[in-house]
Order: sequence, then structure tokens, then C-alpha cells
Amino acid sequence: MITLSLRQSRPALSHVLCLGAHADDIEIGCGGTTLALLEANPSLAVTWVVFSAAGARADEARQSAEAFLSATTRRDIQLHEFRDGFFPHYGAQIKEVFEELKTSLSPDLVLTHYRHDLHQDHRVLSDLAWNTFRNHLILEYEIPKYDGDLGVPNCFVPLEESHCRRKVDILMKCFRSQTSKRWFTEEIFRSLLCLRGMECNAPSKYAEAFHARKLVVA
Repeated sequence: MITLSLRQSRPALSHVLCLGAHADDIEIGCGGTTLALLEANPSLAVTWVVFSAAGARADEARQSAEAFLSATTRRDIQLHEFRDGFFPHYGAQIKEVFEELKTSLSPDLVLTHYRHDLHQDHRVLSDLAWNTFRNHLILEYEIPKYDGDLGVPNCFVPLEESHCRRKVDILMKCFRSQTSKRWFTEEIFRSLLCLRGMECNAPSKYAEAFHARKLVVA
């Protein structure tokens, strides 16, 4: 297993951009990785952008983001209210948000949705991330769902059991509106962490997985 370290890279990561279509996407896809990065580097700046979070879902999204990013004071949480399921029809407006992000920051790492995710909103964000941040490290996270669209990831971040436990605890505590859904369970989230941990032979037995479409090793 070939290993590269995001936590000990030179120069060290100083700014991470997390992009999520809906409230809870970032948490499910890369919440554990975010917790691990912040534990290793509390001075890390994180910009956390959710594109569909309105009403009660906005309250959930902000509470969760604050919990995941509690280790750093350098956090910027941005919530938008684009209509769930209609992102392809809001392309120009969503692109404007990306253009504003591009002019205000240059992240060392961008975490976004998997390009071949079967949810149309997720694909829009992934495409715009690549279109906007053309000279950045982008890792695409995965979201389990009914569609059965989990791919074959090629990048793994081993996680301590404590990171996994905190990730799942925050998800279940903050997103009460989702707990009636049969796929939104502690068992599902921990199962995926275990599966990816097995695939990369993680010492802790847990990992999050990503798709690294383009990666330069220098």
C-alpha cells in the first residue's frame, strides 16, 4: 500500500475548502477526515459551504458545522438556499458562488462530491469544483444512498476510532430531521467506515475513501 501524508505535507496544509450540496453531505462524506486534519493542525483554516440549507435544515447544518470545526477559530461557514434537487437548473447562480469563492481564497485542498454520484445536485458541485479550482488538489468523497452508486475509490484516509465515533455522534445528534430515513443510521455510517478501513488495511480498522481524479506527487 503506497502512503502519502496530508497531515505532514510540506508545506503543511493551511486552508481546506469543504463543499456540500445539502446539509449533512460534508459530514457524511469527509467529516472524519476533517476532524483528523484539525486534530493534527488546529491552526488549519476551513471554509465550509453548504448550497442547500433552508429553515430547520439550515439550523442543523450550522450546528453540525460548528461541532466539526470546533477545534479551529479559523472557520468560515457559508449556507445557501438553492432548491434541493434543482441544481442543474440553477447552474449560473451556483457558478457565481464558485466565482466568488475563487476570488476570495486559494485552498490547499478541496473536498467535494464524487463526479459519478447519481444525485444530480452532487454532480453539479463536483463539475463546478473542477471547473473553478483547476490547479488545486481535489478529493471527491462518497455518500451512501438508495441509488447504489458507490464507486471504487483510490484514495484512503485512515481514521482513529475516536474520529469515527465523534463523526457519527454529531450526525445523529444534529440531523434529527433525517433520522426517520432508513439509510440515515449509525450502523450504515460505521459500516462504510469499516469497509473502507478494511480495503486500505487501516491499523485502526476505519477509514474514509475518496476519488483522486488528478494527483501530482512532487
